[in-house]
Amino acid sequence: MTKRNLPPKFKTEAEERKFWETHDSTDYVDWRKAERIRFPNLKPSTTAISIRLPLGLLEQIKIAANKRDVPYQSLIKMWLAEKVE
Repeated sequence: MTKRNLPPKFKTEAEERKFWETHDSTDYVDWRKAERIRFPNLKPSTTAISIRLPLGLLEQIKIAANKRDVPYQSLIKMWLAEKVE
């Protein structure tokens, strides 16, 4: 096994980003020794958006959400995620 180098110390995040754009992490990390971990309490970052819907469509969505016993905004997010996949 080859000895791994230590990456340089960076003064800023921009400096570090520029470095990693031109260097391969395998020169610094033995990924075969990496362990998979989970962060169960992390929530994905979200951002608020505004979308105009016809009132009738919104009412239909709320009825569908009520039948599934989920908030209507959560149902919209689930539907969007399914469609994107």
